[in-house]
Amino acid sequence: MIQEFVATYAKLLVKHPDSIEVDIIPIDEGFDEITIFAKDEDVGKLIGREGRMINSIKTVISGCKAKGGKNYRVNVKSSENE
Repeated sequence: MIQEFVATYAKLLVKHPDSIEVDIIPIDEGFDEITIFAKDEDVGKLIGREGRMINSIKTVISGCKAKGGKNYRVNVKSSENE
């Protein structure tokens, strides 16, 4: 559920929506790390001015914590560096 939401939301914000990939890595029982991969020019759009866009994504995801009880860390990385 979280992975689909983040991918859909991120695709609405960027210039190259086909390049968006979202990975979720379980760290332990109560903590997952979400990584959004995007092209270099789209990374800034996902982070936003002063981090506002990524913070809004984190805020919506934190609402899911109440339902599932998990904590999430969100990262944005360039898919061109891999």
